Amino acid sequence: MLFSTGATAGVRFQRRGLMLVLSSPSGAGKTTISRRLLELEPELVMSVSVTTRPPRPGEVDGVDYFFVDGATFDRMVEQREFLEHAVVYGHRYGTPRKAVEQALAAGRDVLFDIDWQGAQQLREAAADDVVTVFILAPSLAVLEERLRRRAQDSEDVVRYRLAQVAADVTHWAEYEYVIVNAELEASVAAVRAILAAERLKRRRQPYLSEFVQQFRVPLAEPPRSEAG
Repeated sequence: MLFSTGATAGVRFQRRGLMLVLSSPSGAGKTTISRRLLELEPELVMSVSVTTRPPRPGEVDGVDYFFVDGATFDRMVEQREFLEHAVVYGHRYGTPRKAVEQALAAGRDVLFDIDWQGAQQLREAAADDVVTVFILAPSLAVLEERLRRRAQDSEDVVRYRLAQVAADVTHWAEYEYVIVNAELEASVAAVRAILAAERLKRRRQPYLSEFVQQFRVPLAEPPRSEAG
């Protein structure tokens, strides 16, 4: 694989990992896309956020989120343990710094399912490592149907999330890539194409400077013509 570690001509091929950020209004499908990506991309790991939100049915602490109280979250902010943190739909979310930095240095890509506030902070903290993708639903009607179909939230919460859609969508132009999620597998394929291209960017292949040295042989005299 072009992306894997190895050695040629004494050069170790280990690229730097990247941060793949997926954002969307609630219900546009970024979490479903994220889960599918993790199934298909062995070099991709999920950034597990810390949140003050109560667990939903079926969510596991340390797998889906790290669930903490407000005092613990405040302490983590004060000790600069987050790469980014924000208030989303009335609850606080943050990305633990240490695990992400270790993954990037080891050449692993880290997937983020975060909102536009978190994406802005990540760009400010580590712009060269961040790739941002905004996910849109094909229509407002589809968005509402998806929110109601998942049956995880009360009617009041669904209405609140729908009311926030207009504000969230205004940030689409801040992202490098935008995908309309009309069909899941097509959307997943599009994100994988973005990931493949971004992995090959020169700045993420620090070994290339050393690798190309083998091709810098001294210039030879051009062959003499035998004619005449």
